[in-house]
Amino acid sequence: MVISAPSGAGKTTLTKRLLQISSFAYSVSFTTRPPRKNEIEGVDYYFISNEEFQEMLEEGKFIEWARVHGQLYGTSIDLLDNAIETKKDVVLEVDVKGGIEIKKKYPKAVLIFLLPPSWQELEKRLNKRDTETKERIRERIKQAKKEIAYAPSYDYLVVNDDINKALSDILSIVKAERCRLDRLSLKNLSKNKR
Repeated sequence: MVISAPSGAGKTTLTKRLLQISSFAYSVSFTTRPPRKNEIEGVDYYFISNEEFQEMLEEGKFIEWARVHGQLYGTSIDLLDNAIETKKDVVLEVDVKGGIEIKKKYPKAVLIFLLPPSWQELEKRLNKRDTETKERIRERIKQAKKEIAYAPSYDYLVVNDDINKALSDILSIVKAERCRLDRLSLKNLSKNKR
């Protein structure tokens, strides 16, 4: 399951809440940005240098990668495949283009696009972080407007106006997806009847 959202829409908070109450494994991404307050190496991200990131990129170790707000982010093929091989449900928190790349390579991936309730609320959330200049916040809002154009490529849209409601919506999506019948399941079912 992929959760994507503009910066400040609440994807990190929502993903952490989901992980606390579910059996999902989290696909920890690599990034070149410095850790924020309270972020833990190997839990929130693997924090690496630009040189290390470039080396991994050249070796084809990322299923998707992107430059976001001047920093590099990437999802490890090995870490994702390892979780899938152990039959774990995996949640990934990636940018919108990365989500689309993952869907191309893993067609059964479920893509959820998370939105803030309004532009004013998004700006308020970004200001509340107290980690950005006014100019960087304006850049993030400008980027958010571009990212929202990708929402129709996603399977589901969740508006994060209330964290508990948004979490409930995501859990409903998980339940619906687990109950979905695909062609393979139907073939297996008909074989078992014989």
